[in-house]
Amino acid sequence: MVAGAERTEYADGRRGDEQARPLTRFARLSRTAFVGGIVLAVGLFAWGGWQRRWIADDGLIVLRTVRNLLAGNGPVFNAGERVETNTSTAWTYTVWFFSWVSQARLEYVVLTVALSLSVAAVMFAMLGTGKLWGGTSSALLLPAGVIAYIAVPPARDYVTSGLENCLVICWIGLLWWLLIRWSRAERVRLGALFGLVFLAGLAPLIRPEMTVVGGLALLLIFCSPMPAFRFGPVALRVLIVAVAGLVPLMYQVWRMGYYGLPYPNTAVAKDAGGAKWGQGFIYLWDLVGPYFLWVPLLVLLVAGIAAARVGRQAPTATEPKQGWSVHRVRDRLRTPGAVVALMLGSGLLLTVYALRVGGDFMHGRMLLPQLFLLLLPVAVVPIRLPQLRKLREGGWSFAAVRRAGLSFVVLVLALGGTAVWALCAAGTTAIKTGTKINASGIVDERIYYVLNTGHDHPILAEHYLDYARIRPMVEAIRDNPNGGLLLNSPSFMFWYVAPPPLPIPEGGVGHTVYFLNLGMTSMNVPLDVRVLDPMGLAYPLAAHTDRLTDGRIGHDKSLYPDWVIVDTGMVDRKPWMPWYMDEKWVTQARTAMSCPDTQALLLSYRDPLDWDRFKHNLRNALRFASYRIDRVPKYEIQRCGLVDPFPEPPR
Repeated sequence: MVAGAERTEYADGRRGDEQARPLTRFARLSRTAFVGGIVLAVGLFAWGGWQRRWIADDGLIVLRTVRNLLAGNGPVFNAGERVETNTSTAWTYTVWFFSWVSQARLEYVVLTVALSLSVAAVMFAMLGTGKLWGGTSSALLLPAGVIAYIAVPPARDYVTSGLENCLVICWIGLLWWLLIRWSRAERVRLGALFGLVFLAGLAPLIRPEMTVVGGLALLLIFCSPMPAFRFGPVALRVLIVAVAGLVPLMYQVWRMGYYGLPYPNTAVAKDAGGAKWGQGFIYLWDLVGPYFLWVPLLVLLVAGIAAARVGRQAPTATEPKQGWSVHRVRDRLRTPGAVVALMLGSGLLLTVYALRVGGDFMHGRMLLPQLFLLLLPVAVVPIRLPQLRKLREGGWSFAAVRRAGLSFVVLVLALGGTAVWALCAAGTTAIKTGTKINASGIVDERIYYVLNTGHDHPILAEHYLDYARIRPMVEAIRDNPNGGLLLNSPSFMFWYVAPPPLPIPEGGVGHTVYFLNLGMTSMNVPLDVRVLDPMGLAYPLAAHTDRLTDGRIGHDKSLYPDWVIVDTGMVDRKPWMPWYMDEKWVTQARTAMSCPDTQALLLSYRDPLDWDRFKHNLRNALRFASYRIDRVPKYEIQRCGLVDPFPEPPR
């Protein structure tokens, strides 16, 4: 043992997996059953995801950024505007990497990568839980929690959606497997430890709220006993912090300087720090209620407790020491039980966060990682036959054997109950009004676009040309070569084109589309067409408006088009301006946009990026993030203290 290293032997008598033992007939059977269970679960998930293959409108938003990356415009949505429209940084660059390597069509790259990561997540989860229960030497490890997850229709909907769900659950599954291996290892190797903490440190790049999972995992590792290291445990802890924080810290500094925000623009657009508890509980029940999801969660909770009790009945070489001390508490941190508590606690915390922000408008999507976390400890369950030999040899008491038999019955019933529930839930349709959005604002996104595009599997961008208003948009761009601003009519029936002022330069001034559905619009037009949205995912001016109190969840910001007329420099007079717009409002919007703080915000992502701009953005990123404007030009003029060009007459 190197001097200064902390001890790695534990009072509970844990042994490493390195000790090879000849496989018994039961162990061979158990290993075969475990491998077969993994193949079955992976196959079912892959088949279910393929049957529901599609790419969501929001998934196409990611591809617009990837197109700009491949074209050399940087990680932006519109060339010349540094806006981070994708919540998952890691997912954007994962898609970019495989697109760059394969040179294949982007939609097919996403389809392949997403399906691969989704099934890998199930495999990692089962491997980790199998290790949790001690491997295949003493029990049959049969799939349980993974079957419950696969059976939930939204879980299969988001296998290939083009969104980052696949990457999130894959990261969670891999982290779970490596943490369990770390907790059971007799001697922790430094290479494996650094790999584990590097993976945990990627959490904020996987998705910002995953910092809860990764941060707690790093805290658990940091506070646990350290393996042997020549410079001592303190130096090793410093290295752990450096390895875990290097990539996310470097990216954070770059993000603040490049984009002028401390987090993705999507967090500003959706006010990720806001509270809508009532809507959050509606969103939770929208997932739990239709599938009776509480049934497998309760059944598998009982199964997990029963399996854990049986696992503790076999006597260990050294009984755990009783009492409390700092060293004993620290020793217990590197145990499977501590890892289980971490994952369950993270799942509950993330569920509370989802409730607070109001969930999402996509049925089930924002709660799938939480469900995956909560099911991890019972992804597989161990079936241990009551061992009468232990009773004869005096290793177990008769009461212990009786408890083992009772647990065996409970686990078998739990497996059967979960299987029956899964068969019933798998074919359930939660939302039956697929072509309409109900009062809650929540919609089955896949069914909605299947019905509204007429394609069973809307995957390619051109499939969305059959969605209302998209093909006419492409035609309007073609029919107006001089450029202009495309605004959809209030009835959403046709497009207005606000023209540019004279003189029009040769080749026109370019086109700007102002529409809510960013993905299908941006992927069906060239990169030189600017695409903005009233909600603000790709348009910071809209993102920094105040949240609408009664707006649809996930869409509760809507910037009036008067601002966009001014921002794009189009003709602001009738009859060239759309009939439903008010010249007075447009004039007031021009005044409102002159607010110094608003101009500073616009310059933060539109100014050419040099060292001075980078430093300025870095210093002011937090201020930019909290800045809000009023979407009504008149009220924004008052807020900023400007002179209204149309003052109200004195009363």
